[in-house]
Amino acid sequence: MNKLLLKIFIKDYKNVKDPAVREKYGILSGAVGIVLNLLLCTGKFIVGAASHSIAITADAFNNLSDAGSSIVTLFGFKLSAKKPDKDHPFGHGRFEYIAALAVAFLVLMMAVELIKSSVTKIIHPESIIFSAPTVAVLVISIIGKLWLAFFNRNLGRRINSPAMTAVVTDSLGDICATSASLVSIVVAKLFSVNIDGYIGVIVALLVLYAGYGILKDTISPLLGEPPSREIVKELVDFVKSFDGIMGIHDLVLHNYGANAVFGSLHAEVRSDADFIATHDMLDLIERMALEKFNIHLVIHPDPLVFDDERINSLHSMVNEVIKEIDPRLTLHDFRAVDGPTHTNLIFDLVIPYGFKMRADDLEKLVKDKISEQNESCFVVMTIETNYI
Repeated sequence: MNKLLLKIFIKDYKNVKDPAVREKYGILSGAVGIVLNLLLCTGKFIVGAASHSIAITADAFNNLSDAGSSIVTLFGFKLSAKKPDKDHPFGHGRFEYIAALAVAFLVLMMAVELIKSSVTKIIHPESIIFSAPTVAVLVISIIGKLWLAFFNRNLGRRINSPAMTAVVTDSLGDICATSASLVSIVVAKLFSVNIDGYIGVIVALLVLYAGYGILKDTISPLLGEPPSREIVKELVDFVKSFDGIMGIHDLVLHNYGANAVFGSLHAEVRSDADFIATHDMLDLIERMALEKFNIHLVIHPDPLVFDDERINSLHSMVNEVIKEIDPRLTLHDFRAVDGPTHTNLIFDLVIPYGFKMRADDLEKLVKDKISEQNESCFVVMTIETNYI
């Protein structure tokens, strides 16, 4: 069914790297969500009014808010597909995250309203009328929402969309909410016990939790989360696969949307390598990274001396010192500059997340320990954090 809809409405649906194709995925997801949620809202509202069930009526309005969420998602994809301009040179891809954020707030608002109405129902309960149409509408709603969740999960995985992930989470919350409404009706019929208001509170808490999950997952990329371990490993392995690349460091990736990822890294190359050949190789890596990973990559070459025994010995000495302080510490860009009275050891020191020692205390400790090993060595050190 999913693939059939894709074939009908999206030409070249397999080319998910194309921004135009990605936009059509978002429009299809939004349109399907709007139609299905409006149908469910109408059915539940009629049944809820007939059966005097606040849980079902509230669930109907929840579907109405879901239709609004689908509209937000649709426009989010439309706006994120806008081309870069002078005010937003990296494009508008983060509109998709903003759309997911709007969905989260709509879900949270609906949860608060549902809590209020459910508490009122507990204080002033009304009898629930059981009917086969009521049960049928709720069962159809559960099945419809299950299909919508799987549909959007499939689309979201194809294009790696946070907005569609938010819609999936919302749909799963709706399934729990509708199931709870069904339970309240059956309990009222079998045991003559009205738990409608209490079930409404449970539904509201489920919706509230779903909204919180969407909010948390959406704020993270907006604030700037690190890239996934998988993409980092693939990119690092790809760059290091080229002859002449001795190592890499200072990898930074910025996400401005699924089709706008910009990055930079430092590639260690031999200091005696041909400059033109090295530049040509790095240029090739940059172009291939765009084709293979859809990442706009800029590579800075770091020329390193590999055949000087004295420099290698100094490098080993410094490395042993920092590993003694903390095995998680790493260094790069190591150079030794000799003078008439002393030797400057220049390098960058990378500290891990959660490292407790203050930067100035760490710097003093490293300098003192290196001085104990060799008094003629002065340390010129830059302390960095890891961005991946």
